[in-house]
Amino acid sequence: MASDHAGYLTKEDIKRYLEELGHQVWDFGTYSEESVDYPDFAHPLAIAVEQGEYALGFVFCGSGNGVSITANKHQGIRSALCWIPEIAALARQHNDANVCAIPARFVSSHEAHLIVKAFLDAKFEGGRHQNRVDKIRVK
Repeated sequence: MASDHAGYLTKEDIKRYLEELGHQVWDFGTYSEESVDYPDFAHPLAIAVEQGEYALGFVFCGSGNGVSITANKHQGIRSALCWIPEIAALARQHNDANVCAIPARFVSSHEAHLIVKAFLDAKFEGGRHQNRVDKIRVK
């Protein structure tokens, strides 16, 4: 998990939720609502997911865009901006997304929980989607 100051409270809420579900969570920060730069936290998370230290990542900022754009700079990352559970599920099923970016200023705690659950429960369908995912990586 990683966030900037705008995503901090949502990150903390989702961290508790994931731990309640029995997941082990690594928190890349930030650790307060003090203003910070989201790339300082999104890059380390993306590196860890890209290197296989973690299977999935969750990133949070006000709109979800900044952290998602930053994570997607990494070749092995497929970060999806997820604002409803259906988008989160499709991101995993069709795009093999490995990072879920949540717009903290635009979703409630309840909605964020549903998005996270949908992302975790969905599985990549492969098949016709695999060819498309294979074309994402820049060679």
